[in-house]
Amino acid sequence: MQVVTEHPEQFEVALLAAHTSAAGLAAAAAAHRPAVACLTGSDSAPELPAGTRFFAGADGLLAALDASAPDRVLNAITGAAGLAASAWTLRTGRTLLLANKESLVAAGPFLMGLARQTGATVLPVDSEHCAVFQCLHGENPRAVRRIWLTASGGPFRERPLDTFAAVTTDEALRHPTWNMGPRITVGSATMMNKAFEVLEAHWLFGLASNAIEVVVHPQSIVHSMVEFCDGSMLAQCGVPDMRVPIRYCLGHPERLPATFEPFDPVRWRNLEFLPVDHERYPSIPLAYDVLRLGGDSGAVLNAADEVATAAFLAGSLPFPAITDIVAQAVRNRVPRQIRSLQDALDADAEGRRAATAAVAAHGVAR
Repeated sequence: MQVVTEHPEQFEVALLAAHTSAAGLAAAAAAHRPAVACLTGSDSAPELPAGTRFFAGADGLLAALDASAPDRVLNAITGAAGLAASAWTLRTGRTLLLANKESLVAAGPFLMGLARQTGATVLPVDSEHCAVFQCLHGENPRAVRRIWLTASGGPFRERPLDTFAAVTTDEALRHPTWNMGPRITVGSATMMNKAFEVLEAHWLFGLASNAIEVVVHPQSIVHSMVEFCDGSMLAQCGVPDMRVPIRYCLGHPERLPATFEPFDPVRWRNLEFLPVDHERYPSIPLAYDVLRLGGDSGAVLNAADEVATAAFLAGSLPFPAITDIVAQAVRNRVPRQIRSLQDALDADAEGRRAATAAVAAHGVAR
């Protein structure tokens, strides 16, 4: 909300939503006085300004969107729970500022099809895809040889592989460069988050799997790069701060001035780029398997990862088993086509059942 607060003349907040953070929602509503507010995980209305209508539940969020009719929707919901809001935005032809990468991971063909049908715009808020989007501006897509998605490598880039079974939740949640929520932070440690970004890049930019590369860049300054057929490379650089891509997408096609210290090339004069170790990060080759399998495999991938990550955070699953269980859920089934949002939700439910059973079996085996 800081970006909106800094530019009150450009933005009017129509809707604010949270899952269960009633106090946070109340504070934001008091500051921005939206027409509508929603808690998707609670029926209890927080104290809201006069004139702000309250909605509750997952269905309440869609009703809140209908009631507020925003021009742009910033979808930062975590996980598959964000699918419906993305579908609503694209179905109604609005601009989707997409921070919920799981939407495209789980239902990429359906959602991008909706965008083409309605003329809706998707602006990627993920720092990597926002970087690629900027590098591609004004370029001929046919001139693109490949894109390079950068990854920090997470907290275990140099940790001995034979100690991974002893990784604790506290260790996995200590990201070296980014400040993120628990699920995304664990996803950075397993690099499942980067696997999702491979799929997201495929759907956002229409790129084949052999045109998407991942490279480890520990400093998180170069957010991604685009390589062109003439040998040129364009890179977008910036401090590792999500306010940068959020600011870009909110202001698009204009650029909003920043109020924080920008990237200093002298301070960051040593930038490293390293190959991805697939033994250390087996989630990366799994992403390419999902692209090869196609259909609803991405929905299963995301659902299984949500379950396995939650089990790890709860202390009932060792760290290396997260990716093992997700891979098992994806590879042990025949994919089906996604023709509707319900198809993606059905695959999501199937992935959750498979991962839940695998987590339980892992506990018994131990």
